[in-house]
Amino acid sequence: MKLANDYLEEANAAVPRISTEDGIKKHTDGQSVFVDVRDSADVAKTGTIAGAVLVARGMLEFKADDTHQLHNPALKKDADIVLVCGAGGQAALSGKTLVEMGFKNVSNVGGISAWKDAGGPMEQV
Repeated sequence: MKLANDYLEEANAAVPRISTEDGIKKHTDGQSVFVDVRDSADVAKTGTIAGAVLVARGMLEFKADDTHQLHNPALKKDADIVLVCGAGGQAALSGKTLVEMGFKNVSNVGGISAWKDAGGPMEQV
């Protein structure tokens, strides 16, 4: 039997966690696709990373599958994908899913509060 922490450990092993500072550098470079996997209500409360693609975790497999009608073209398997959520757990789990779907460059920048506190670019949606 697996527990939530088992899934998180597997996800954290599969997807590197980057510091907020490294995430901000990636954002400044403009070469990465930032994906916020929180639901729309949470995003509406806090805003999100400027320019982030919004893909609720429950829709990730559909949006990431380039053969599916709901595919988001920003999600390319060779793109540098940086995931964010509320605290880092959903981003880690989402990252593991993307890796299993064939995405090569996936990282987890953690939670939106840390991003905002570090002065990361934000926008209200």
